[in-house]
Amino acid sequence: MRPIIELILWLLQLYLWIIIITALMSWLIAFNVVNFRNDLVRTIWDTLNRLTEPVLRPIRERLPNMGGVDITPIVVILLIWLISREIEEYVLPYVP
Repeated sequence: MRPIIELILWLLQLYLWIIIITALMSWLIAFNVVNFRNDLVRTIWDTLNRLTEPVLRPIRERLPNMGGVDITPIVVILLIWLISREIEEYVLPYVP
């Protein structure tokens, strides 16, 4: 059972990094640091969006409109952090 819980924790950390990379890449595209017309950049951006949008979209719909600021990744990062901490403190110590 312990390897399964550790795998879940690892996947949560991986998804956290995917969300951070997506947020950073959106800033780079918005400020024209990265050329979106490049096929590699577009492919990476499309892949990252396909991985993150199913989680971000429902939260984005429930949050109030804050103009041009999107705090949805911060909310998801905090949720992932909270879930990871709960698993590490309350589930992992009791698993043989």
